[in-house]
Amino acid sequence: MTQVLDRPVRSDAPPSPARRTARRRALLEWIAVHSLGIAAALFFVLPFVFVVLTSLMSDQQALTRDLVPRTWEWGNYREVFDTPGFLTWWRNTLIYAGLGTLLTVVSSVPVAYALATFRFRGRNLTLMLVVAMMMLPPQVVVIPMYLFWAKQLDLSGTLWPLIIPMAFGDAFSIFLLRQFLTTIPDEYLDAAKVDGCGELRTLLRVVLPMAKPGIAAVALFQFFYAWNDYFGPQIYASENPAAWTLSYGLESFKGAHHTDWNLTMAATVLVMAPVILVFFFAQKAFVEGVTLTGVKG
Repeated sequence: MTQVLDRPVRSDAPPSPARRTARRRALLEWIAVHSLGIAAALFFVLPFVFVVLTSLMSDQQALTRDLVPRTWEWGNYREVFDTPGFLTWWRNTLIYAGLGTLLTVVSSVPVAYALATFRFRGRNLTLMLVVAMMMLPPQVVVIPMYLFWAKQLDLSGTLWPLIIPMAFGDAFSIFLLRQFLTTIPDEYLDAAKVDGCGELRTLLRVVLPMAKPGIAAVALFQFFYAWNDYFGPQIYASENPAAWTLSYGLESFKGAHHTDWNLTMAATVLVMAPVILVFFFAQKAFVEGVTLTGVKG
């Protein structure tokens, strides 16, 4: 009587050729994607690293073949801060960017809320006008606006012609916020109205807490624009050094230290650092606000 024994299944059997091919293809795709990511990261990071390293070099070593400072000249930053007017440029830029961002957000949120939730005659036409204003180059209106602020209101030599208009809303901010507010379900607004909330209370208690990512995105866009704005201060504040901002003052600093590239790079780092830090700490809300914008409507 012959006893038939079942053969055990070997767990260490070699994978099939199709599986090996799939694994090899997946590995090659992983290497390609990460290689492109590293190359893109280096493309954006290396110029900033070059600026930082140059800012820490001596005057004799700057813009030579040496990539790493022989001696780390941290005193370059103190020398930049000691430059007459540099702290004034910092203060003016903070006022321009901070106050301008606050006014833009406060004035744009109600308009965006109205365009997103209210149903009124001419709503689509109003939205089209907002979009049209986004496409209007600022150079088109710079002459009549300058004549109005400088000749009629005598505000040339100050930053107020750049700050005051932000209290009346910004087309890009209104459009971006409107697109974000359309993603908020109508059930939340209806529930607030059933509880007796008026439009203002609904906006403050319901909409604003849910729209924080969109508001953060708009605030960051406006802050970056004001911080880096060169054209506006050149038009209105160029005649008064006490009203210069960092972007415009940096050009003057470069002209005065055109051979001291280490000091010029140090000043550039001090101008870029606040923007980088703000984006670093707020990037989550910024990316979320931009990503969710335009999902609906």
